[in-house]
Amino acid sequence: MSNQSVQTVGTSGDKLKVVLAVVAAIAGVVGFFYLAGQPTLVRAAALVVGLLISVGIAYTSTSGRDFINFSKEAVRETKKVVWPTRKEATQITLIVFAFVVVMAMFLWGTDKLLELVLYDLILGWKN
Repeated sequence: MSNQSVQTVGTSGDKLKVVLAVVAAIAGVVGFFYLAGQPTLVRAAALVVGLLISVGIAYTSTSGRDFINFSKEAVRETKKVVWPTRKEATQITLIVFAFVVVMAMFLWGTDKLLELVLYDLILGWKN
């Protein structure tokens, strides 16, 4: 378990940069929908420009650089994962499927047994 404390945006300059980044991202999305009558390329360009400006502003803040570094480390760790082969993935999937079928039959049987015991034998309610 990590003992690192939660980091928040420290200086007022960093807070302003984060707010401006959020505003730029929202402006890009609003621009995309505002230009509904325009060609799709113009709308997509408005969205991409807004998001790029947002990323650029966020990168100049301390928390933005920390987030970028965290993302790079996450990608690096993902590359270290040993992924199963297609055959292994298929075998595991079939085992899980078989287990689910067996558990479904067990739960159905338990339900029917309890129904028989409670309703037919104890309460005498014949269906």
